[in-house]
Amino acid sequence: MGVYMSKTIKDPEQHKKRMQAIKSHVDKRIAKAQEDKGTFVLLTGNGKGKSSSALGMVARALGHGMKVGVVQFLKGEWNTGEIDFFKQQDRVLWEIMPAGFTWETQNRESDIVSSEQAWEKAAAMLIDSSIDLVVLDELTYLLHYEYLPEDKVIQALMNRPENQHLVVTGRGASDALIELADTVSEIKEVKHAFKRGIKAQKGLEF
Repeated sequence: MGVYMSKTIKDPEQHKKRMQAIKSHVDKRIAKAQEDKGTFVLLTGNGKGKSSSALGMVARALGHGMKVGVVQFLKGEWNTGEIDFFKQQDRVLWEIMPAGFTWETQNRESDIVSSEQAWEKAAAMLIDSSIDLVVLDELTYLLHYEYLPEDKVIQALMNRPENQHLVVTGRGASDALIELADTVSEIKEVKHAFKRGIKAQKGLEF
């Protein structure tokens, strides 16, 4: 799914109202572009490297003495090498979705409960002005499958502290996320080693 594709809008009037609210929010931010402001970076697309890019921003923020909050929504996307390293840093809050949404779960009700529990952790970070950078890894999947209400998520993203930076990753980002984000990067897959029979390599991919 490309960056500009999202699920069918079921209620056109609701969609219009949402997009108008986002446009107003973005216009106000543009008017203040000469000031330091929290930036929303969206990393989407089918290619590899979205989470790795977010991790680079986590490392960069820590290098500047900033406090970082991470919520990992998709179990297994970031393996133990990264988690163990960043959890050792005293300025990192790292939360992993309970039970973890995976392709094997096959239980929508259970995934919704886990999604809501993980979102509570994210929502708490998004109102905490002491956290300089929040990373919501693979959040887009939960919106695409409607495990979380998108309007509630969008409102929380818009209402976060003025100077708090935000990074959201995941394939198939919705139109609303794309419109709201300050920077959007689509990672395109050209080819992948796995398709050549090469398994994931320690130190490179996990």
